[in-house]
Amino acid sequence: MRIVTIGRTIACVALTIAVASPAAARQNDFQARFDADQSARDREQAARDREQAERDREQARRDQEQSRRDRSEGQYERAQRAIDQGEWARAVEQFRALANMNFPRADAALYWQAYSLDRLNRQAEALTTVAELVKNFPMSRWLNEARALELSMRQRAGQPISPDQQNDDDLKLLAIQGLQQMDPAQGVPLLEKILQGTSSPRLKERALFVLAQSGSPRAQQVLAGVAKGNSNPDLQRKAIQYLGVHGSAENRQLLADIYASSADVDLKRQILRSFGMSGDKQRVLTAATTEKSPELRSEAVRSLGMMGARDELWQLYQKESSVDVKQQMLQGMMMSGDVAHLTEVANTEANMDLRRRAIQQIGMAGGGRSGDTLVNIYNKQTDPSLKRSAIEGLFISGNAGALVTLARKETDRDLKRRLVERLSLMDSREAREYMLELLK
Repeated sequence: MRIVTIGRTIACVALTIAVASPAAARQNDFQARFDADQSARDREQAARDREQAERDREQARRDQEQSRRDRSEGQYERAQRAIDQGEWARAVEQFRALANMNFPRADAALYWQAYSLDRLNRQAEALTTVAELVKNFPMSRWLNEARALELSMRQRAGQPISPDQQNDDDLKLLAIQGLQQMDPAQGVPLLEKILQGTSSPRLKERALFVLAQSGSPRAQQVLAGVAKGNSNPDLQRKAIQYLGVHGSAENRQLLADIYASSADVDLKRQILRSFGMSGDKQRVLTAATTEKSPELRSEAVRSLGMMGARDELWQLYQKESSVDVKQQMLQGMMMSGDVAHLTEVANTEANMDLRRRAIQQIGMAGGGRSGDTLVNIYNKQTDPSLKRSAIEGLFISGNAGALVTLARKETDRDLKRRLVERLSLMDSREAREYMLELLK
């Protein structure tokens, strides 16, 4: 009897295992597929994270390079001010530092270093600096002025030179101001002589300004010559700026001719700005449409924004392929107050970076419409990064009331924290009352 009972028990166990095995197999198979899907999702997310990290690193590199250029340009301007103030030793030190670094205008820094050394009565060092400029930059447009400076120093060899020429320049500036009331036939040759000599940057710029105010044909010829490059690059840029301020048809045509013949990106950028100052929308639009350089297209679209060319910018945006140029177009839309098209980009653009940039630009545009638009975007979008951009836009525009309204309704912990953080930085009644509300 016991043997029979044991046999039955073994049979029952075997039957149970036979029944359970298919279910266990299905469970194992499901778990394996789930793990494989999760692994694939993890790999895709990791790839997206790597791509975003690379974009962030590239943007950081561009920002660092731009910061370096900005610092160098700022140092160059400070060195120029030292010359204007007769602080020759400080000018020598600053221009020498610029010449020793990878500065785009190192040849200009060498020239002004030599100029300042001359004013310090250190002609031997000044001549060595001129020789360095000639050797290292044989095609520099500063060579003519450097050679003129060298000739002047050699003519004065052995004579004591006062390091302080500021008083002389002040007297000359007073004389230049008087030339505005003189007969151009007498004044223009004197101004032209100053431009061709070794006077200080401030004196030359003032002489150029006086020429730009004159209606004399000869004065206009001299100004045009400087704009074409018959002087140093700093004065050329000033001349181009003055041609834009006095934007006659002849001046705009001259600028167009210089633009077409030049390969200097910085110079062409200044010409585009001058077109903008003169209101020459058509030439700026042509550059924005046909320029191969993204940098110059970006400059053109910024100028279009300053001129309020909303329709033109929108047409260009729809045809543009460069993300960097499109970002500049979004900035131009902001400058022209084109909230409608910025909103369309924020809601429909395929590129998420551009959508976020458009939302931020809406906030920078300000105005009553921007607040309602950003709130609508926040409520409509599901992507957290777009919601955060809408928060930043409202913060930039100072719309504390809208931020409080969103914070009261928000259930997502991270987004609510971002809203509260931004409100804590705002000096407004609505923000303070909401902070007290949270504390209670």
